[in-house]
Amino acid sequence: MAYFLDTGVFIEAKRRFYGLHFVPGYWDWLMREARAGTIRSIEKVADEIGAQQDDLSAWAATLPGGFFLRPDAAFSAAFQQVSQWAMTSAFQSAAYSEFFAVADSYLVAQALAGGHTVVTLEKPATTPSKRKIKVPDACAGVGIKCMTPYEVMRLYGVRLVLQ
Repeated sequence: MAYFLDTGVFIEAKRRFYGLHFVPGYWDWLMREARAGTIRSIEKVADEIGAQQDDLSAWAATLPGGFFLRPDAAFSAAFQQVSQWAMTSAFQSAAYSEFFAVADSYLVAQALAGGHTVVTLEKPATTPSKRKIKVPDACAGVGIKCMTPYEVMRLYGVRLVLQ
C-alpha cells in the first residue's frame, strides 16, 4: 500500500504553503518517501505538474523513476467502477467533463486498482453539490481511503523545524 498524491499536494504546497526554497524540509520529506516507495503518484499528475514548466516541474523531474505510475492491467476495471459511481451519482454534465478531463478520475481509479490511499487537499462536499466531483467524495464512493497531506505528515511524524 502506498499513498497516491493528487496534483494539488504538489502545486498548492509550492504556491501557498511550502515554497521549494522557503520550506525545503517538505520537499526533502517527499523525496525521501518517494525513494522508499511509500508515496507515489500517477502519470496524469506528472502531466499536470509538467504543464507548469517551472521550478516545481523541474523538481518533479528529479523524483525516482517509476514514481509516476502508468495505468496497469487492473486499472481498466477500476476506472470503469469509478466511472460507474460518477455517472450514477446525478452530477451535472460539466462535473463529469471536468472530473474525467483532469487527473482526478485516473488517480482514484489507480488507487482503487492497487488498494492505495489517495492524498489530496480537497475537502469532501459538506452539502450535496452536483456541480463538482470532489476527490474525497469519489474515494468514498468507491470505498477507498482518502487523507490530507497533513494527516500523512502527522502519521509519519514529520517535523519541519528551523536549524
